[in-house]
Amino acid sequence: MSVMSPAADSLADVSRVEIEALVRAALSQGSSTESSPAVAAPCDGAAPNPLIVNVSARHVHLSPEHLELLYGPGAELEVDRELYQSGYFAARQTVAVVGPRRRMLPEVRVLGPCRGATQVELSLTDGIFLGLDLPVRISGDLEGTPGCLLVGPHGSVELESGLIRAMRHVHMGPSDLIHYGVEAGEAMQLRIESSGCTSVLEGLVVRAGEEIRLEVHIDTDEGNAVNLSAADRVLLQKAAECACH
Repeated sequence: MSVMSPAADSLADVSRVEIEALVRAALSQGSSTESSPAVAAPCDGAAPNPLIVNVSARHVHLSPEHLELLYGPGAELEVDRELYQSGYFAARQTVAVVGPRRRMLPEVRVLGPCRGATQVELSLTDGIFLGLDLPVRISGDLEGTPGCLLVGPHGSVELESGLIRAMRHVHMGPSDLIHYGVEAGEAMQLRIESSGCTSVLEGLVVRAGEEIRLEVHIDTDEGNAVNLSAADRVLLQKAAECACH
């Protein structure tokens, strides 16, 4: 259990009262943690499924134990809206993420369902703001990652690890793997074409499953850098197929 255990030195002398005061002040100002709208690429005719490219904003996955510590005994995640992947949802619950510089990100959305281990997914910009060097990892690979303090309405949890920058990736079902000629764990790249600015994001890791819908996930910094919301066309390709002109 990682509950209020020692972490960054600069947090060691911050009292619970001070932290809760910071959280209340930040929450009173309001903030937005929602994902940007998805971009859909027209089906190329031969493709079995349309390509969806989603910008994934900062979010938290909680273990059942940590959910109860933050929201009280017996707490359960409440569905705010369904996500594109079946069975996953954005919850009504949010938490504050506090870094070693006493800076915080208030109202970071919790995604459901609960997981075995708590994980916080942030962007590079978020990490710089909090004073944390966030490693780029596939979801679930938490060994050696930094921690933080999570604050909820009922209590707080100090994580010894669990903060990452999510590696850009593409979710694929069996028919998608066949169409693109790839296997789980391989890398692909995404070409984003827009007026006056065409970019290529390399190293999208393929994540596969039987009931998975075709979807690319990139983070907020990446989406802003390629101006995804203004894209005229997006193409998912094997690395050798990308012709960047």
